[in-house]
Amino acid sequence: MDYFNQGIIGRIRRNHALEHATLQVLANRKKYPLMAGYSDWRGFWVIGDIQTEDLLSAAEEALKRLNAGESSLAIHPHCGTNYAISGLLAGSAAWAAMAGAGMGWKKKLDRLPLVVTVVTLVLILAQPLGPMAQKKITTCPTPDTLKISSIQFQPFRNTTAHRVLTTG
Repeated sequence: MDYFNQGIIGRIRRNHALEHATLQVLANRKKYPLMAGYSDWRGFWVIGDIQTEDLLSAAEEALKRLNAGESSLAIHPHCGTNYAISGLLAGSAAWAAMAGAGMGWKKKLDRLPLVVTVVTLVLILAQPLGPMAQKKITTCPTPDTLKISSIQFQPFRNTTAHRVLTTG
């Protein structure tokens, strides 16, 4: 796992954790109900009608809290990792349940109750896997030398976007 904490991958994981922590701090302030984020090796994006000063304050608080050991802030309930894992498992389960159904629509329709049942069970069982993948693979809650270097405001369609750049 040490490989995942070094170089570009390590930077992405730390930025992803900071993005999640920042979004959670903003959500707890209850001023911004609709937000989305995207992380990369240079920092992260926050999309939503957010004031730049509020974002900076939240990001600084998030960084401080991650450095203080609040690793739970790095795991976000609405992370795309959760959806990707659930979708992959549900799609695979549906494909497996349809295996051997043949080419006719009637045979496929006859399998529909099985498909729905299997997919539902897989989605229930998949619930802990998304957060587990965030914890082990897609985020690193230890910022180490990560610092916020700047925040850039950018208009984006009918809302706004901010680019939070980091160093370290």
